[in-house]
Amino acid sequence: MSYRVCIPAAGTGSRLGDLTRYLNKSLVGIANRPVLSHLIEQFPAETGFVIALGYKGALIREFLELAYPERQFYFAEVEPFEGPGSGLGLSLLACSRWLQQPFIFISCDTLVKETIPAPDHNWMAFAERAELDAYRTLALDNGYVSAICEKGEGREGSHKPYIGLAGIHDFQAFWRAMEQGGAVAIQTGEAHGMRELLTRRIRAYEFTWHDTGSREALALARESYRESGSPNILEKANEAIWFVEKRVIKFSDDQDFIANRVKRADELKGFIPEVTGVQPHMYCYSLVEGRVLSEVATLPLFDQLLRHCSSFWTRKALQADSALVFKRTCMRFYRDKTFERVELFYRNCSKQDRREPINGIPMPELGTLLHSIDWEWLADGLPGRFHGDFHFENILWDAAARKFTFLDWRQDFGGNLVTGDIYYDFAKLLHGLIISHELIAGDFYSVEWREDAIDYDFHRKQIHVECERRFGEWLEAEGYDYKKVRVLTSLIYLNIAALHHYPYNLFLFALGKAMLKTEMEK
Repeated sequence: MSYRVCIPAAGTGSRLGDLTRYLNKSLVGIANRPVLSHLIEQFPAETGFVIALGYKGALIREFLELAYPERQFYFAEVEPFEGPGSGLGLSLLACSRWLQQPFIFISCDTLVKETIPAPDHNWMAFAERAELDAYRTLALDNGYVSAICEKGEGREGSHKPYIGLAGIHDFQAFWRAMEQGGAVAIQTGEAHGMRELLTRRIRAYEFTWHDTGSREALALARESYRESGSPNILEKANEAIWFVEKRVIKFSDDQDFIANRVKRADELKGFIPEVTGVQPHMYCYSLVEGRVLSEVATLPLFDQLLRHCSSFWTRKALQADSALVFKRTCMRFYRDKTFERVELFYRNCSKQDRREPINGIPMPELGTLLHSIDWEWLADGLPGRFHGDFHFENILWDAAARKFTFLDWRQDFGGNLVTGDIYYDFAKLLHGLIISHELIAGDFYSVEWREDAIDYDFHRKQIHVECERRFGEWLEAEGYDYKKVRVLTSLIYLNIAALHHYPYNLFLFALGKAMLKTEMEK
């Protein structure tokens, strides 16, 4: 039968903490795609979806238009979606005009692994849990629901946790109860309408359930849904990359970030995937065949990459005034931003600039090291076409087509969309050869920051060590300044330390400071 599915997604998702600072809770990722994708993809292609929107609802619209252009969606705006007068029942009532037919209700933080039955009869879903007090429960009698009980009313043996998933066949009776229920229906949600259907019989079905509405439950769901061979993406609060039905969708809360990424796609055409869809906070492109270079790297393949890049890193001749502007841009990007990011790190981590030894090696204050840099030398960049985040995790190799594809390019270089410093790409490549995203994601690193000392350690892939050595030889053979590359790499670690999670942020800072000291002493 053809039917619709109601997904209320208006709430703020406060139990997820900072994960919902920039995203609606239905867009929080599991297995590199939003929870909402897992819900949608469980239903037949002809299913229509009615989505209740509130908190960051525009992002849900943007995502669904890019990810599922062939699916049918109806959107209901909920007001208010938080505070006095709000409630799950209000979200449902906002959706009612599109649900005057049998439909399925599913909470946007409910994941199940079994096939979901059609609403050709009334049914409710439950799961097994040792503790019942935290859940609304269903009293069961020979496979049917005999009562729908509030939290704290369930009894072990006779009651099972209700998981926010139900099939509503007798929709007219359901909506009549919801509309007549007033404030009680608004606060209670779909359970209020389902109680009206008890006399019409409600089947009970057991599911394997994952709740994604809290940090603890989300972590368990992520582990259960983890896919072998999936990309290693270090999570950022205000950015995301999702893989949905042969599409890759990039999200940022910064609209200029997205707009400039899309504009730069023309400059990088032929080296990056073609952008096929754009929204204010997102763009998408077709999934590219291949494997990230970190998984397949060999020295011959690395040599081939460097040859390939000779046609990518094309220099740009600048007039005197443009050259001066470019150098000032490099100065802001390298010197000024580094001092700003270091201060941000100190504030975020409640640290001060001190002289703690790192891995047993005496250290000056970081400020002393930074002031010892010849910034005029460092800012004397090499203007040309640039990627901006050029490392092995952002390079795909398609062995069948013998083709490299570059991913996740930077949106600008100090505000310039066309010209950047090729040395910055060199430094990003080196930074990725030293630090493997895959190993970091697997927690193959350690850092201990004490009052009087800092110690860190990390694993490396041997092939990355060999590629680093080859890269240094290539840079010197081509006449580039290898020391400049290494100093920039140390500054990259210091810059990104303020942006990453604990304790990886402490590790990056310690590595960057130690590396900078080593380079400045050469």
